[in-house]
Amino acid sequence: MLYKIEEQAEVFEKLEPVEFKDFSSFGKLEKDLENLIADSILDVLFEDARLMPVFQERQWQAEADIYALNENGELVIFELKRSSAGKDAVHQALRYAQDAGQWSYQKLEKKFKEYSKGEISLVEAHREAFSLEHELDPKEINNKQHLLVIGSAADEALISSVDYWKKNGISIDFLPYRVYELAGEKYFEFFALPYDKHKNPSDVKGVLFDTNRSWDENSIWSMMDNSRLEAYGDAKRFVRHVHVGDIVFFSHKWCGLIAAAKVKGEVKAPDSETLYRDVEFLTPIPNRKDSKLLAMPFSEVSSKTGKSFFWARTIKVPYLTKSEALELVEELNNYLHRT
Repeated sequence: MLYKIEEQAEVFEKLEPVEFKDFSSFGKLEKDLENLIADSILDVLFEDARLMPVFQERQWQAEADIYALNENGELVIFELKRSSAGKDAVHQALRYAQDAGQWSYQKLEKKFKEYSKGEISLVEAHREAFSLEHELDPKEINNKQHLLVIGSAADEALISSVDYWKKNGISIDFLPYRVYELAGEKYFEFFALPYDKHKNPSDVKGVLFDTNRSWDENSIWSMMDNSRLEAYGDAKRFVRHVHVGDIVFFSHKWCGLIAAAKVKGEVKAPDSETLYRDVEFLTPIPNRKDSKLLAMPFSEVSSKTGKSFFWARTIKVPYLTKSEALELVEELNNYLHRT
């Protein structure tokens, strides 16, 4: 809940709750909420989450809104409600979860390939996404389902229904949202599990950032030669997720971390497919003329930081704190100099 601080004579007097709304207040469709959540679910709302999207609801199909896998291969199902939906919404979501629990591996893989528009198998994509030593057996995929219902914080019937099923052993949680309209601007408030932990955008953070090798084998050299952090195509939006002062680590697919730098420039767009920020390198800069590209292996990165990263994304979550990032810069410098 958002409260306005009432102040008098430079003394905080009291807290006044601010009126909130839901999507229906603005004439928005449930699909608008779904698209907003789907586009932001890993990048913003669940910034440290380790979830691999499998597919999204198709029009006129009896499906939940978003399906994803966690590291254990369990299916996480998101059902979104734009306004008051009541207990019937939970019953509907439970039916979706029941149906999904009976899907064969082959059926889930088919849905994933349609969603990803690729031919890589589901277990292989899952292994790469979570940097597992071995693929899970197809029989280990979708052995358990978790249901997350996202809806208006004012929907008491929906909240009560979720609580009922949770007390009866169903893996279900309610994630409330509120929309505020302040000074003509709209603000979306969201509460993520387990305790709404989000990085403060003003804090300096460390970010492992992909070099977009899958997009262009030579994109790395555009970044190294021009002292830039770049991203392309659909992934270009991730450049806006780092800020001036952040420390970025260039993550090169199949190699490891090849360099670290401090972000010092605002977002620039040289063309419609590219966004970049200028950076100042904190480690030796790789040179395309070198016979070998030096890199700290991903396994060593995890060992040094004590963190398990989600390698399938352009931005490899979780983020690092400033102190963790500086320690990794030192470790990377030591590794590159002795290799």
